[in-house]
Amino acid sequence: MARTRKRIVRWINHYNNRQKILLVGEGDFSFSSCLANAFGSATNMVATCLHSKDVQKTKHRTSIAHLELLKRKGCTVLHEVDVHDMNHHQTLYYMKFDVIIFNFPHAGHYNYLRETDDELIEMHKALLEGFFKSARELLNEKGEVHVTHRDDFPYKRWNLEKLARKSGFILKQKVEFKKVDFPGYHNKRGGEINCNKKFPLNECFTFKFSLPEKSAEIYDCVSDTQINKLAAGFQGFHLNN
Repeated sequence: MARTRKRIVRWINHYNNRQKILLVGEGDFSFSSCLANAFGSATNMVATCLHSKDVQKTKHRTSIAHLELLKRKGCTVLHEVDVHDMNHHQTLYYMKFDVIIFNFPHAGHYNYLRETDDELIEMHKALLEGFFKSARELLNEKGEVHVTHRDDFPYKRWNLEKLARKSGFILKQKVEFKKVDFPGYHNKRGGEINCNKKFPLNECFTFKFSLPEKSAEIYDCVSDTQINKLAAGFQGFHLNN
């Protein structure tokens, strides 16, 4: 009788090849490509971007080689995926993931707006709020949402943790993000201005969010204080049992 060959677990930082991973808002797909190289295969991954295939190649010419690699490694690549309603996407609708990754979310660059302007900050917050709502529907019960984000001014004003709580997520862990840990990854600006150029990372962290173990429905009308109490109650339940 033939023996079943065990699948070797391959890790790169927080991620391994046994996790079902969804990557959203990819710039030139260099992060997805980095994971695929580390795993030796990308059959456990779905990598997405907002742009069409043609626009993607124009905005991020460096993505061509990465997309070719992902195809060879067996990754599912989806274009024109909006994080606000990705849970309704025809391919993603029936899927569940162990990890959903959104690196350096950004609502775009505009000549008339600076990063410190309230109008742009509100746009960033709306992007993330929509992302958390749709990500919740695509997450396994014990899955995690990872958002890598600059944690200095003015980016702290986005109130990332508060936005996550609106969709019922609690912060599980906050770890320093080091680009050197992900060989070949290049952070891209995106948007309409110098889209293929990199931006300074400064003080960055990966925020790992999860749902409380005894999940309850949490609506937008629930106050931050109530959500904090609910999350604390679930954590207490875990500690006492």
